[in-house]
Amino acid sequence: MPFLGQDWRSPGWSWIKTEDGWKRFEYFNHKLGDNLNELSLEELDNDKENVFVGDVCEVAAKKRKKDFFNNNTKSQFLFQERWIYVQKESTRERHGYCTLGEAFNRLDFSSAIQDVRRFDYVVKLLQLIAKSQLTSLSGAAQKNYFNVLEKIVRKVLDDHQNPRLVKALLQDLSSTLCILIREVGKSVLIGNINIWVCRLETILNWQQQLNNLQIPKQVSNGMTLSDLPLHMQSNILYKFSDACDIINLGEATPTLHMLSEDRQLWKKLCKFHFAEKQFCRHLIMSEKGHVDWKLMFFTLQKYYPQREQYGDTLQFCKHCSILFWNDRHLALIFKDSGHPCTANDPDSCLTPVSPQHFIDLFKF
Repeated sequence: MPFLGQDWRSPGWSWIKTEDGWKRFEYFNHKLGDNLNELSLEELDNDKENVFVGDVCEVAAKKRKKDFFNNNTKSQFLFQERWIYVQKESTRERHGYCTLGEAFNRLDFSSAIQDVRRFDYVVKLLQLIAKSQLTSLSGAAQKNYFNVLEKIVRKVLDDHQNPRLVKALLQDLSSTLCILIREVGKSVLIGNINIWVCRLETILNWQQQLNNLQIPKQVSNGMTLSDLPLHMQSNILYKFSDACDIINLGEATPTLHMLSEDRQLWKKLCKFHFAEKQFCRHLIMSEKGHVDWKLMFFTLQKYYPQREQYGDTLQFCKHCSILFWNDRHLALIFKDSGHPCTANDPDSCLTPVSPQHFIDLFKF
């Protein structure tokens, strides 16, 4: 049978043998059922029939497998690894380079959000990507990005922890998507515009769910925070590095409100986040002639970035040029460096990677 098709790259049409000769088989023709009913088994060649049925079954199986893979959005895309080699240029030994999207795909961020020490870190990284690097991600990386984001939102809705961080992330992401959709054609969007509109609607839906989130009051018959002595409650407040957390905790009880207004507490917070030269330029005096450290803190954060603090971060080995998650438990028990390091002293080569540093690693 000669090859006939609309294009030389086309796999061709499927044909069936009838009394009147060979006829083209149309998959989506509404007359297909009638045509098949008019055919009898005696009219079909047995060998051709077996080949034809086998081809149809194979195509259908491949399509179901592809649809299942594409619709399986609950799992992370492609890889789940602990480390990745960061290559910025081609050498004799290695060709190519590592991109931000590839690193985001291969490092296991889905498991990282389940660790309370890494949750803030991953949320901040997703927020920075939403602000400036969303269009640089590949289609696979974008799919993985929104999969991780969905897991973050579901986690917050379930355990009622860190809703403020996720609200800020969704706000920045929705603003970016609105601009990209509005300026479609001027900016590069990977995928159909309808996909991005659907993603924006999903984000707005998540924002509505978080705004309607009601945190139930904890009922406990044991000791509570208010039962602790004043100096212990004050020590807890001094461990905070986020001003919003201090203010929110101060709204719980009148005693905590009094402790949250302590001048020394806000002075310590100013010195933690800002350099002495910075807050010396913006001294704000109260009516009593004292420095108003609380007001000065919120003034300084308008001009200078705050110091970032995370429970755990990605690590970068300067000796191996490898970016990886370091499991402290395995490092202590098995002396595991977290990656295949060849240095004599692997710990001396490690550098913590901030979310901004993570993005800067892949700017070529």
